[in-house]
Amino acid sequence: MAIRTDLAIEVLENSGQTTQNAVQTEKNLEGFRLTQVEIHREDERIGKPPGSYYTLSVDALLRREEDAFPRACRAVAHSLGQLTRQLDPRAPVLVIGLGNRAVTPDAIGPLCCQSVLATRHLVERSPAQFRAFRPVAVLAPGVLGTTGVETGEIVMGVMDRIRPGLVIAVDALAARRLSRLMCTIQMTDTGIVPGSGVGNARAALTRQELGVPVLAVGVPTVVDGATLAADIAEQSGASCEALDDLHTPVLVTTRDVDQQVADAARVIGYGINLFLHPTLDITDIDLFLS
Repeated sequence: MAIRTDLAIEVLENSGQTTQNAVQTEKNLEGFRLTQVEIHREDERIGKPPGSYYTLSVDALLRREEDAFPRACRAVAHSLGQLTRQLDPRAPVLVIGLGNRAVTPDAIGPLCCQSVLATRHLVERSPAQFRAFRPVAVLAPGVLGTTGVETGEIVMGVMDRIRPGLVIAVDALAARRLSRLMCTIQMTDTGIVPGSGVGNARAALTRQELGVPVLAVGVPTVVDGATLAADIAEQSGASCEALDDLHTPVLVTTRDVDQQVADAARVIGYGINLFLHPTLDITDIDLFLS
Protein backbone atom coordinates (compact mmCIF):
# COMPACT_ATOMS: atom_id res chain seq x y z
CA MET A 1 0.00 0.00 0.00
CA ALA A 2 1.07 3.60 -0.52
CA ILE A 3 2.39 5.41 2.55
CA ARG A 4 0.60 8.73 2.99
CA THR A 5 2.66 11.61 4.36
CA ASP A 6 3.28 15.28 3.56
CA LEU A 7 6.64 15.42 5.35
CA ALA A 8 9.76 15.34 3.20
CA ILE A 9 11.81 13.70 5.97
CA GLU A 10 9.32 10.82 6.13
CA VAL A 11 9.37 10.43 2.36
CA LEU A 12 13.13 9.93 2.54
CA GLU A 13 12.72 7.50 5.44
CA ASN A 14 10.23 5.53 3.38
CA SER A 15 12.58 5.37 0.39
CA GLY A 16 15.19 3.83 2.70
CA GLN A 17 18.00 6.07 1.55
CA THR A 18 19.06 9.58 0.67
CA THR A 19 19.41 9.52 -3.10
CA GLN A 20 21.86 11.58 -5.12
CA ASN A 21 18.96 13.87 -5.93
CA ALA A 22 18.27 14.75 -2.28
CA VAL A 23 20.53 15.77 0.60
CA GLN A 24 19.47 15.79 4.26
CA THR A 25 21.28 17.65 7.02
CA GLU A 26 20.49 18.48 10.64
CA LYS A 27 21.40 21.35 12.94
CA ASN A 28 20.31 22.95 16.19
CA LEU A 29 18.21 26.11 16.01
CA GLU A 30 17.02 27.87 19.18
CA GLY A 31 17.40 24.56 21.00
CA PHE A 32 15.27 22.63 18.50
CA ARG A 33 16.30 20.08 15.88
CA LEU A 34 16.03 21.48 12.37
CA THR A 35 16.22 18.98 9.52
CA GLN A 36 16.95 20.43 6.09
CA VAL A 37 16.13 18.41 2.98
CA GLU A 38 17.31 19.76 -0.36
CA ILE A 39 15.76 18.03 -3.37
CA HIS A 40 17.76 18.97 -6.44
CA ARG A 41 15.73 17.33 -9.20
CA GLU A 42 12.66 15.19 -9.82
CA ASP A 43 12.93 11.66 -8.42
CA GLU A 44 10.10 9.10 -8.57
CA ARG A 45 11.32 7.47 -5.36
CA ILE A 46 10.89 10.76 -3.51
CA GLY A 47 7.73 12.06 -5.14
CA LYS A 48 8.29 15.63 -3.98
CA PRO A 49 8.97 18.67 -6.19
CA PRO A 50 12.54 20.03 -6.14
CA GLY A 51 13.19 22.66 -3.51
CA SER A 52 14.08 23.20 0.14
CA TYR A 53 12.19 21.56 2.99
CA TYR A 54 12.90 22.66 6.57
CA THR A 55 11.41 20.51 9.33
CA LEU A 56 11.46 21.93 12.85
CA SER A 57 10.86 19.54 15.77
CA VAL A 58 9.28 21.54 18.60
CA ASP A 59 8.61 18.81 21.17
CA ALA A 60 9.25 21.31 23.98
CA LEU A 61 5.94 22.97 23.13
CA LEU A 62 4.02 19.81 24.04
CA ARG A 63 6.01 19.56 27.30
CA ARG A 64 5.05 23.16 28.08
CA GLU A 65 8.65 24.24 28.70
CA GLU A 66 8.72 27.81 29.93
CA ASP A 67 10.64 29.43 27.09
CA ALA A 68 9.58 27.03 24.30
CA PHE A 69 7.09 29.43 22.70
CA PRO A 70 9.40 32.42 22.00
CA ARG A 71 12.21 30.09 20.90
CA ALA A 72 9.90 28.28 18.50
CA CYS A 73 8.64 31.58 17.07
CA ARG A 74 12.19 32.80 16.45
CA ALA A 75 13.13 29.48 14.86
CA VAL A 76 10.18 29.68 12.46
CA ALA A 77 11.07 33.28 11.57
CA HIS A 78 14.70 32.40 10.92
CA SER A 79 13.78 29.41 8.74
CA LEU A 80 11.37 31.47 6.64
CA GLY A 81 14.11 34.05 6.18
CA GLN A 82 16.49 31.38 4.92
CA LEU A 83 13.91 30.26 2.35
CA THR A 84 13.40 33.80 0.96
CA ARG A 85 16.75 35.55 1.02
CA GLN A 86 16.03 37.65 -2.09
CA LEU A 87 12.71 39.14 -0.95
CA ASP A 88 12.32 42.91 -1.40
CA PRO A 89 12.01 44.33 2.16
CA ARG A 90 9.09 46.56 1.06
CA ALA A 91 7.21 44.04 -1.11
CA PRO A 92 3.62 43.28 -0.01
CA VAL A 93 3.03 39.79 1.35
CA LEU A 94 -0.16 37.72 1.26
CA VAL A 95 -0.62 35.21 4.10
CA ILE A 96 -3.22 32.52 3.39
CA GLY A 97 -4.73 30.31 6.09
CA LEU A 98 -5.94 27.16 4.36
CA GLY A 99 -8.43 24.73 5.85
CA ASN A 100 -11.81 24.42 7.51
CA ARG A 101 -12.19 26.38 10.75
CA ALA A 102 -15.08 24.10 11.81
CA VAL A 103 -12.93 20.92 11.71
CA THR A 104 -10.33 21.14 14.47
CA PRO A 105 -7.48 19.12 12.87
CA ASP A 106 -7.94 21.22 9.71
CA ALA A 107 -8.08 24.60 11.46
CA ILE A 108 -4.34 25.37 11.64
CA GLY A 109 -4.52 27.85 8.75
CA PRO A 110 -7.58 29.88 9.81
CA LEU A 111 -6.41 29.99 13.44
CA CYS A 112 -2.94 31.11 12.35
CA CYS A 113 -4.50 34.08 10.55
CA GLN A 114 -5.77 35.37 13.90
CA SER A 115 -2.16 35.77 15.05
CA VAL A 116 -0.79 37.45 11.90
CA LEU A 117 -0.63 41.24 11.82
CA ALA A 118 -2.60 42.65 8.86
CA THR A 119 -0.82 45.91 8.01
CA ARG A 120 -1.46 46.61 4.32
CA HIS A 121 -4.35 49.01 4.97
CA LEU A 122 -2.38 50.83 7.68
CA VAL A 123 0.70 51.30 5.52
CA GLU A 124 -1.39 52.59 2.61
CA ARG A 125 -3.45 55.03 4.68
CA SER A 126 -0.78 56.30 7.09
CA PRO A 127 2.61 55.60 5.50
CA ALA A 128 4.48 58.00 7.79
CA GLN A 129 3.25 56.36 10.99
CA PHE A 130 3.63 52.79 9.74
CA ARG A 131 6.74 53.07 7.57
CA ALA A 132 8.52 50.47 9.72
CA PHE A 133 5.95 47.82 8.77
CA ARG A 134 5.78 45.68 5.66
CA PRO A 135 2.36 45.68 3.88
CA VAL A 136 0.76 42.36 4.84
CA ALA A 137 -2.67 41.05 3.82
CA VAL A 138 -4.22 38.06 5.57
CA LEU A 139 -6.79 35.76 3.97
CA ALA A 140 -8.66 32.70 5.28
CA PRO A 141 -10.59 31.61 2.14
CA GLY A 142 -12.44 28.66 3.69
CA VAL A 143 -13.09 25.46 1.78
CA LEU A 144 -15.00 24.63 -1.39
CA GLY A 145 -17.73 22.78 0.48
CA THR A 146 -18.78 25.91 2.40
CA THR A 147 -17.95 28.69 -0.07
CA GLY A 148 -18.65 27.07 -3.45
CA VAL A 149 -15.45 28.69 -4.71
CA GLU A 150 -12.09 27.00 -5.22
CA THR A 151 -9.35 28.29 -2.94
CA GLY A 152 -7.14 28.90 -5.97
CA GLU A 153 -9.82 31.09 -7.56
CA ILE A 154 -10.13 33.23 -4.43
CA VAL A 155 -6.37 33.57 -4.10
CA MET A 156 -5.93 34.56 -7.75
CA GLY A 157 -8.67 37.20 -7.45
CA VAL A 158 -7.03 38.75 -4.39
CA MET A 159 -3.58 38.66 -5.95
CA ASP A 160 -4.82 40.57 -8.99
CA ARG A 161 -5.67 43.46 -6.69
CA ILE A 162 -2.83 43.58 -4.16
CA ARG A 163 0.09 42.28 -6.30
CA PRO A 164 2.12 40.60 -3.52
CA GLY A 165 5.79 39.83 -3.87
CA LEU A 166 5.42 36.69 -1.75
CA VAL A 167 2.66 34.30 -0.69
CA ILE A 168 2.81 32.33 2.56
CA ALA A 169 0.30 29.46 2.76
CA VAL A 170 -0.38 27.76 6.11
CA ASP A 171 -2.16 24.41 6.23
CA ALA A 172 -2.60 21.21 8.21
CA LEU A 173 -0.59 18.21 7.02
CA ALA A 174 -0.65 14.43 7.36
CA ALA A 175 2.26 12.51 8.90
CA ARG A 176 3.26 8.88 8.94
CA ARG A 177 4.40 8.72 12.58
CA LEU A 178 2.21 9.56 15.55
CA SER A 179 5.28 10.97 17.30
CA ARG A 180 5.39 13.83 14.80
CA LEU A 181 1.83 15.04 15.31
CA MET A 182 1.48 18.63 16.58
CA CYS A 183 5.21 18.98 17.33
CA THR A 184 6.59 19.23 13.78
CA ILE A 185 6.58 22.31 11.58
CA GLN A 186 7.51 21.91 7.92
CA MET A 187 8.45 24.95 5.84
CA THR A 188 9.18 24.77 2.13
CA ASP A 189 9.64 27.04 -0.88
CA THR A 190 7.83 24.64 -3.22
CA GLY A 191 4.29 25.79 -2.45
CA ILE A 192 1.43 23.48 -1.56
CA VAL A 193 -1.53 21.54 -2.96
CA PRO A 194 -4.40 22.12 -0.48
CA GLY A 195 -6.07 18.92 0.74
CA SER A 196 -3.44 16.57 -0.67
CA GLY A 197 -2.63 15.14 2.76
CA VAL A 198 -6.13 13.72 3.17
CA GLY A 199 -6.64 12.63 -0.43
CA ASN A 200 -8.70 15.67 -1.48
CA ALA A 201 -6.21 17.63 -3.59
CA ARG A 202 -7.31 21.02 -4.98
CA ALA A 203 -5.64 23.55 -7.27
CA ALA A 204 -1.94 23.99 -6.51
CA LEU A 205 -0.59 27.13 -4.89
CA THR A 206 2.89 27.27 -6.36
CA ARG A 207 5.19 29.76 -8.02
CA GLN A 208 4.30 28.29 -11.39
CA GLU A 209 0.58 28.88 -10.79
CA LEU A 210 0.68 32.22 -8.95
CA GLY A 211 3.70 33.86 -10.58
CA VAL A 212 5.40 34.79 -7.27
CA PRO A 213 7.41 32.82 -4.68
CA VAL A 214 5.18 30.69 -2.43
CA LEU A 215 6.22 29.44 0.99
CA ALA A 216 4.19 26.64 2.54
CA VAL A 217 4.10 26.18 6.30
CA GLY A 218 2.35 23.19 7.81
CA VAL A 219 1.89 21.11 10.93
CA PRO A 220 0.90 17.43 10.78
CA THR A 221 -2.34 17.04 12.70
CA VAL A 222 -3.47 13.61 11.49
CA VAL A 223 -2.09 10.20 10.55
CA ASP A 224 -3.81 8.09 7.91
CA GLY A 225 -5.34 5.05 9.63
CA ALA A 226 -4.27 2.60 6.94
CA THR A 227 -0.71 3.92 7.02
CA LEU A 228 -0.59 3.62 10.82
CA ALA A 229 -2.01 0.08 10.79
CA ALA A 230 0.40 -1.02 8.07
CA ASP A 231 3.35 0.35 10.03
CA ILE A 232 2.29 -1.46 13.19
CA ALA A 233 1.75 -4.71 11.29
CA GLU A 234 5.13 -4.38 9.58
CA GLN A 235 6.98 -3.69 12.83
CA SER A 236 5.30 -6.60 14.59
CA GLY A 237 5.99 -8.95 11.69
CA ALA A 238 2.36 -10.01 11.52
CA SER A 239 -0.33 -9.78 8.88
CA CYS A 240 -3.25 -7.48 9.52
CA GLU A 241 -6.60 -8.48 8.06
CA ALA A 242 -8.13 -5.24 9.35
CA LEU A 243 -6.23 -3.39 6.62
CA ASP A 244 -8.71 -4.82 4.13
CA ASP A 245 -11.48 -2.84 5.85
CA LEU A 246 -9.77 0.53 5.41
CA HIS A 247 -11.10 1.30 1.96
CA THR A 248 -12.60 4.54 3.29
CA PRO A 249 -9.93 6.92 4.62
CA VAL A 250 -9.73 6.98 8.41
CA LEU A 251 -7.71 9.75 10.03
CA VAL A 252 -6.19 9.52 13.52
CA THR A 253 -5.34 12.52 15.69
CA THR A 254 -4.47 13.26 19.32
CA ARG A 255 -6.75 13.52 22.34
CA ASP A 256 -5.75 17.15 23.04
CA VAL A 257 -6.08 18.23 19.42
CA ASP A 258 -8.01 21.43 20.28
CA GLN A 259 -5.32 22.97 22.45
CA GLN A 260 -2.42 21.63 20.41
CA VAL A 261 -3.78 23.00 17.13
CA ALA A 262 -4.33 26.41 18.76
CA ASP A 263 -0.78 26.42 20.15
CA ALA A 264 0.82 25.39 16.86
CA ALA A 265 -1.19 27.98 14.91
CA ARG A 266 -0.10 30.72 17.31
CA VAL A 267 3.57 29.75 17.00
CA ILE A 268 3.38 29.90 13.20
CA GLY A 269 1.50 33.22 13.26
CA TYR A 270 4.02 34.86 15.59
CA GLY A 271 6.90 33.38 13.61
CA ILE A 272 5.51 34.90 10.40
CA ASN A 273 5.21 38.27 12.16
CA LEU A 274 8.83 38.16 13.34
CA PHE A 275 9.94 37.22 9.82
CA LEU A 276 7.95 39.96 8.07
CA HIS A 277 8.59 42.67 10.71
CA PRO A 278 12.14 42.10 12.03
CA THR A 279 11.99 45.16 14.32
CA LEU A 280 9.22 43.60 16.43
CA ASP A 281 9.55 41.16 19.33
CA ILE A 282 7.08 38.84 21.05
CA THR A 283 5.95 41.55 23.47
CA ASP A 284 5.26 43.98 20.62
CA ILE A 285 3.18 41.39 18.79
CA ASP A 286 1.18 40.64 21.94
CA LEU A 287 0.44 44.34 22.25
CA PHE A 288 -0.69 44.79 18.62
CA LEU A 289 -2.90 41.68 18.72
CA SER A 290 -4.52 42.50 22.07
